[in-house]
Amino acid sequence: MTNPLLQNWDTPFGLPPFDQIEDLHFGPALETALDAARAAMIQIAENPQPPSFANTIEAMELSDKMLNQAANVFYNLAGADANETREALQREMAPKLSAFSSEITNNEALWGRISTLWDQKDQLGLTDEQARVLMLTHRSFVRSGAALVGKDRDRLTEVKSRLAVLGTEFMQNLLADEREWFMPLAEEDLEGLPDFVVDAARAAGKEKGADGPVVTLSRSLIVPFLQFSPRRDLREKAQKAWAARGANGGKTDNRANATEVLALRAERAALLGYDSFADYKLETEMAGAPDKVRDLLMNVWSPAKAQSEADAAILTEMMRADGINGDLMPWDWRYYSEKRRKAEHDLDEAELKPYFQLDRMIEASFDCANRLFRLEFRELDQPMYHPDVRAWEVTRNGQHVAVFLGDYFARGSKRSGAWCSAMRSQSKLGGDVRPIVVNVCNFAKPADGAPALLSYDDARTLFHEFGHALHQMLSDVTYGSISGTSVARDFVELPSQLYEHWLDVKEVLEKHALHSETGQPMPKPLLERLLAAQTYDMGFQTVEYVASALVDLDFHAGAAPTDPIAAEAATLARIGMPQAITMRHATPHFAHVFAGDGYSSGYYSYMWSEVMDADAFEAFEEAGNAFDAGTAAKLEEFILSTGGSQEADALYTAFRGRMPGVEALLKGRGLDKVA
Repeated sequence: MTNPLLQNWDTPFGLPPFDQIEDLHFGPALETALDAARAAMIQIAENPQPPSFANTIEAMELSDKMLNQAANVFYNLAGADANETREALQREMAPKLSAFSSEITNNEALWGRISTLWDQKDQLGLTDEQARVLMLTHRSFVRSGAALVGKDRDRLTEVKSRLAVLGTEFMQNLLADEREWFMPLAEEDLEGLPDFVVDAARAAGKEKGADGPVVTLSRSLIVPFLQFSPRRDLREKAQKAWAARGANGGKTDNRANATEVLALRAERAALLGYDSFADYKLETEMAGAPDKVRDLLMNVWSPAKAQSEADAAILTEMMRADGINGDLMPWDWRYYSEKRRKAEHDLDEAELKPYFQLDRMIEASFDCANRLFRLEFRELDQPMYHPDVRAWEVTRNGQHVAVFLGDYFARGSKRSGAWCSAMRSQSKLGGDVRPIVVNVCNFAKPADGAPALLSYDDARTLFHEFGHALHQMLSDVTYGSISGTSVARDFVELPSQLYEHWLDVKEVLEKHALHSETGQPMPKPLLERLLAAQTYDMGFQTVEYVASALVDLDFHAGAAPTDPIAAEAATLARIGMPQAITMRHATPHFAHVFAGDGYSSGYYSYMWSEVMDADAFEAFEEAGNAFDAGTAAKLEEFILSTGGSQEADALYTAFRGRMPGVEALLKGRGLDKVA
């Protein structure tokens, strides 16, 4: 049987032949590709020729091409369109891929070749990019335990394998909880809800096979329900279900999983000679050490908490006016905050939403990319992995740049959140490889024939993920290991968060925020009120985020807690977490931290990057034009095209001339004048 995942794809732009790929292909393809990558790595290690950059480092870069091809397709689909077969294969492959990674770093002959090159680096005549790749390769091997011997090496291999299994299980448990829970709504329960929430609830009920409308745990449905439902009892039920994901008992409960993950991470750090996992993890980030992260977070926490407490007092008075004498609770905040926003800023989500049609916001993100970087987008008619997925060819001056896929709607088979990934990364080694980039979101799907409408926050998410996509698409390096978003974790969010700023540019909204029915632009008074309210409820948003980041840091900056739930509570008590606000991600559903090592000890990264993105957009403001060509060219030259070819602080300094302080961030969040 011919396996399409193992072929050279003779398709437009080398797109995966989704119409030929079946679930039965994934397992054999991954096994075959893994064997091929293992054989290639052994051949490199046992090469009788003296080590050179070409026969060792460059050979390693090219050794897993087939594995990347098969795995990139599989793991994209496993996250965006899961089923039982794919989930079972994920569980099966997690320890195998971890074992392969350990085989590489434990190969003494291979490590010897890399060590020799590292010792000779000044005599090799390397380019700056080659020197960077050699350093990163050597560092990666050291941090993966290549220098360990005997029982320590064996134990580290076991730890990494178990962590890979636990990360997969954590995500699948969370997806199961999100997929299985829903709250049926009677017709009278729809009272007070805007039409767009009612339509989304009816569409969700149809997807779930229910007799009527339902509320699911999709953020794009549950958040507006909490904003608009006057039924406090239903809001409480929905909020508690949202907060309880991963902590419902039974086979999908993530609490024991989190405990084991933290213990294994601490053991991993100790085996490698670090005081804590946070010390290990932050060594390669811009922050460098846990104390620097804590300083940043606490500098923001204090004014954010003060603002949220002032806001809570106002919302409590509003609740009292409704005859409710209890405390303001998490299921009350969004409801009364929405009423307050309507009263103080004359902004109504139901009035705003028709101006944020999905297609128009996609056009807006493309238009900004065209004005900044001269990119053009042409929609393609090619088979995709799901009927909802759309594809565009990206060109510049008539030359192919990338293919961009957009997968925008929530569904039961998709994990929550929004993300950017690559089915193929940019590189030049062995040929000019152009990227295939995917943005995945979870917007509410409209009823058949109705336009897809976004909230302003949804539109911001779309711009955010497209900023990541630009980082991938505009990458211009030789080596795939440092292309695109292969940068420090606390730098990777800079392009995405920076791109959000263009959604707030008045001329962008004037051009693209058109009413879904009339096609008319947003009235200027409404536009002015929208822009004036940009920092509204920022105390709440900052508190729920910073609390999560501090809990993550505390989990990893000392001894592993034996009871993470109690440790979480202790952190929240220490910082004085307001009763009416919950963490954005409580431990049992904190996928950023527990579904893999990506953001472990690193959830702070969004705020670290925000310090830079606030300052970076000021460069355009100082130029007097949000689309200033010279500033955009510098942004591409020093940030978007360079991948991980230099240290992040060097890249930012090359763009801006200096590193920023926290002042621009506080100003941007409206927290600079909080007492």
